[in-house]
Amino acid sequence: MRIRSLFVAVPLVLLAACGGTAEPVAAVNTSPTADVAGPATPAATAVGTATAAEMPTATGAFGEKPTFTFPSETPPPGLQRQVLVEGTGPEVQTGDQLVANYLGEVWGGTTPFDNSYDRGKPSVFPIGVGQVVKGWDVGLVGMKVGSRVLLTLSPSDGYGTTGRAPDITGTDTLVFVIDIVNSLGKTVFGQADAAPQPQDPAGPQVGGDLGAAPTLTIPAGLAEPTEVKTTVIAQGTGAPVVAGDVYAQYGVWDWQGAQQAASWENEGPQSIPVAAETPQLAGLIGIPVGSRVMLQIPADAASGSPASVIVLDLLFQ
Repeated sequence: MRIRSLFVAVPLVLLAACGGTAEPVAAVNTSPTADVAGPATPAATAVGTATAAEMPTATGAFGEKPTFTFPSETPPPGLQRQVLVEGTGPEVQTGDQLVANYLGEVWGGTTPFDNSYDRGKPSVFPIGVGQVVKGWDVGLVGMKVGSRVLLTLSPSDGYGTTGRAPDITGTDTLVFVIDIVNSLGKTVFGQADAAPQPQDPAGPQVGGDLGAAPTLTIPAGLAEPTEVKTTVIAQGTGAPVVAGDVYAQYGVWDWQGAQQAASWENEGPQSIPVAAETPQLAGLIGIPVGSRVMLQIPADAASGSPASVIVLDLLFQ
């Protein structure tokens, strides 16, 4: 994990747990920027003006696996977008971790080259920063959470003249339906209206407004923990966490109260794999998403990790 080089004192359990984003296979940007084919349309600079009649149709409601029907005409050039369902959530911002279901198919094809619906869970990926194909970066920024979006991409907005073997050639127009499930900004936190819970007045004190960055104070002379302790600071109203990946903001403090790491100051929300067999994180199971949680972690002589306190805002699972 990249954050490890910045904060060498972060407990090894958190370094091991925080992972990179799960990018959609079909849209990962693997083509050279200058590799352009198709009409002389600037790559991923603007959304075109094709009419609905020029675009494919897609069956299904938000969250359902779509099926395409293609018009007999040739594909419209460049990047085209049609909002099939208008969401009511916040707008997707450049640099967000976008949570989305999607299906991709070559124009005129009959078989998707990739989709998340069959995998049973959405993908998470950074948007607007060159980590996915250009058409996604431009076509999805500014859309609202809860939207179902249809995109068509000329090669210049997809994989260029090289295509993407074995399913996509250098002349194919790509068609995607994307359901925007959530969008996690770099400084998004847990619920501002989470229900505060009593804190032990003799223990570490978590401060700061809910919905904003937390603070931590450790009373002078407080003995280090000898076992992991999980404390709900404020209880959210989301679904209970189950074993699996959870997206969270986190801060880490040493036992002297000095902040050692803060996800919101660097890459933003991180994926943390919660499992019953990981004792430092097992206590998160059953806590509602949206909650703010404090973990007291004892020192580990084997790994060299010092005693620490981790405050997490559970954002999405």
